[in-house]
Amino acid sequence: MDTFADRAIAYYLSLSEPDQLPPGVGAINPYRQPAVQTIVNQFFSTYFSDHTPRVYVLGINPGRFGAGVTGISFTTPQNLKKYCGIDNDLPPTPELSSRFIYQIVEAFGGAAAFYSQFFLTSLFPLALVREGKNYNFYDDKATTAALWPNITASVRQQLTFGCNRKVAVCLGRKNATFLQKLNQEQRFFDRIVTLDHPRYILQYRSRDIESYVDRYVTTLADCVS
Repeated sequence: MDTFADRAIAYYLSLSEPDQLPPGVGAINPYRQPAVQTIVNQFFSTYFSDHTPRVYVLGINPGRFGAGVTGISFTTPQNLKKYCGIDNDLPPTPELSSRFIYQIVEAFGGAAAFYSQFFLTSLFPLALVREGKNYNFYDDKATTAALWPNITASVRQQLTFGCNRKVAVCLGRKNATFLQKLNQEQRFFDRIVTLDHPRYILQYRSRDIESYVDRYVTTLADCVS
């Protein structure tokens, strides 16, 4: 019987860029790179080689400095090495969201403890860029419409890895609008709880970071209690 890791690895290494994006919007697919393929195999084999359902924590789409480089959600090359124990030769990248997320991972006792309960992912699995900058799938209506079938299919397939469908955690208030819409259409999850996105917290609420860490830890703990 396939493990969570088996299914996740097969999914990520089969991803291809969408061909219907509006002009000026591009997608980054790191999974074509041998170094990232190795990382994906190591990461999931280390933390997900079992059949335990995880609570899914869903972001928008990856940033070009996090999963857009490593292939692992919210994880920079340096955090992949420091917190997950996976050595790599990828250059370090400045990703605010990863910095915050790994505070949460550490608050749960480290990567092994955290990933035994949670799966970090996104509604759309590839990083999007426009004019060389991070772009969100909901930043314009044409991109949202073009990617909606991909988003639906992506989330549906990710659920097959091993999902606790009783609850999902959505990162980002605007993102929640689209996940709720998707859930109304597809009934993927029994309920959805929403937290402010890590990038928003570090950009606009950095003085309150400890209270946000507490809120994250409490919310996530409630989801697995």
